[in-house]
Amino acid sequence: MWVAALRRLGLGLIVFSAAVAALLLARERLVDREQAEIEAERSARLAQAAQGLPLAGTPDLGDLAGRLSAAGLRLGAPVFIRVFKREFELELWLARGGRFQRFAVYPICRWSGRLGPKLAEGDGQAPEGFYTVDAKALNPASRWHRSFDLGFPNAFDRAHGRTGSYLMVHGGCASIGCFAMTDPAIDEIWRLVTAALAAGQPRFHVHVFPFRMTQENLDRRRSSPWAAFWQELKHGYDAFEATHRPPRVSVCDGRYRIAPAAQGEGGGAVDSACFTLSDGSG
Repeated sequence: MWVAALRRLGLGLIVFSAAVAALLLARERLVDREQAEIEAERSARLAQAAQGLPLAGTPDLGDLAGRLSAAGLRLGAPVFIRVFKREFELELWLARGGRFQRFAVYPICRWSGRLGPKLAEGDGQAPEGFYTVDAKALNPASRWHRSFDLGFPNAFDRAHGRTGSYLMVHGGCASIGCFAMTDPAIDEIWRLVTAALAAGQPRFHVHVFPFRMTQENLDRRRSSPWAAFWQELKHGYDAFEATHRPPRVSVCDGRYRIAPAAQGEGGGAVDSACFTLSDGSG
């Protein structure tokens, strides 16, 4: 009897091992297929930029004043930026009436690495997370035309021992850990963010996501080793989607803590204050 039981146990272990192997293989195939699609998109965008062509989806960069007027927005209004790696998009939002309104979506010419956060200096990864930019982070004479430093590593990155420096949003179409926007696009972004800072915004938030943080997109990648980290990012994504105000972001015990910002807030630095929801709910 015990021999038969051992045989059944052995068979069960074989079946379980086969199932795990199949799951891992499926995950690797998904990652490889997605990375191949990302590389193909990078090549296509580089070819367009090399020919001096605007990337598909680029707004009318020659009519900033007209576009602002049509949207009921103004130069100098506070700025908020979101980056979506998989979609190759940078969104720029401007404040109006206590909330932020999406003004423009700029195609990203190039970002490097895979979906997932930056871990170490030299790994070629572009960061993911919540960052803030002040006037000191701006470089008008960058080797890539103009640039602003995202401030990596932030408090969360440091808590996890992540290293790296000079992770930028800049012009051109080359990147090692940065987000390259092309020179014409960074010129318009630069004009909007410098006007906001000059008008009194102390800093602006830049939230960098691997993809649009819908539950469907997360479910597709639930076997990723970064699934738990991405779920933390989703809390910040959802908070902004609900209020159209950049949330208060802190890092407590190595985890992001998100609280809704009160009206008129949204420019606070990412810090290590372990606030309660009542502290940050406004």
